[in-house]
Amino acid sequence: MTATTTETETTAASAPTQLTMAGALNAALRDAMAADDRVVVYGEDVGPLGGVFRVTDGLQAQFGDDRIWDSPLAESGIVGTAIGMAMYGMRPVVEMQFDAFSYPAFEQMVSHVAKMRNRTKGRMTLPMVVRIPCAGAIGGVEHHSDSSEAYWTSTPGLTVVMPSNPADAYSMLREAIESEDPVVFMEPKSRYWSKAPIALPVKTQPMDRAVLVREGTDVTLLAYGPTVRTALEAADAAEAESLSVEVVDLRSLSPFDDETVGASVRKTSRAAVIHEAAQFGGYGAEVAARVTERNFHYLAAPVLRITGFDIPYPSPKLEEHYLPTPDRVLAALDTWEWDD
Repeated sequence: MTATTTETETTAASAPTQLTMAGALNAALRDAMAADDRVVVYGEDVGPLGGVFRVTDGLQAQFGDDRIWDSPLAESGIVGTAIGMAMYGMRPVVEMQFDAFSYPAFEQMVSHVAKMRNRTKGRMTLPMVVRIPCAGAIGGVEHHSDSSEAYWTSTPGLTVVMPSNPADAYSMLREAIESEDPVVFMEPKSRYWSKAPIALPVKTQPMDRAVLVREGTDVTLLAYGPTVRTALEAADAAEAESLSVEVVDLRSLSPFDDETVGASVRKTSRAAVIHEAAQFGGYGAEVAARVTERNFHYLAAPVLRITGFDIPYPSPKLEEHYLPTPDRVLAALDTWEWDD
């Protein structure tokens, strides 16, 4: 029997335990499948192996191979069949295994997934989730460390989210699966093994909201996914230099939470956005533009972007030089003129 949302939310919480982000995602999938028999999970190696990152570990043994199964190595086919399932009442959750592996499915995502509600004048929705392990810092070779969020956020009709911690990973994935519209759920690979005490089931802020994770008065650092920890480390280092840094975890890349971001920027009067993807045409350009347009008269300086370089993602030996670091964040902040 399919459980209702109310039944799911009123399940008694367990005692807090240390849980990794991968473990939290696994628990979210398990609970969603148990609550709603319309939820199916498939992708490359997600069945008996449990996925490359073991996010689906043990799920096939519990729910059977008619609820979770291994797909062919064909991302376009994975997303295309999910469209059909969602059109006929299922709630498919598909995995792209690695960020750059999703490109063969690009046409399906842009031409069909993103447009179905508009094409049918709202009569047909696609309640489906495309999980995409993303970003770098794992020593991955070519096609294993891309940051493609700007492709998806520039596509109207797609909700694009990226958690930075285990609690958000669980809560946001449950919410994404329950959404009536398609969600691109991006999972920062370098944070899969980060741990936090969680009492499941946990419900954090709605997935379309940004969250203030550290208060400050001098500058707002806007980060998401893997760069939230970078921003927090930079804020700790800045404190030793008597600079008070506020950190906002964007969480939802599209839609964008202008309210939370604007409130922080208007308080601090300065802002910088951090992401791993290349700078030119990157997601940070949209963030900088929105912040400037909506808060221009509050800004004491231009919005900064601290990003990867405008090159293809480098080999593992060079990624430490490519990725934004706390030192690069502090160096960027030093380019501003500060009042004594």
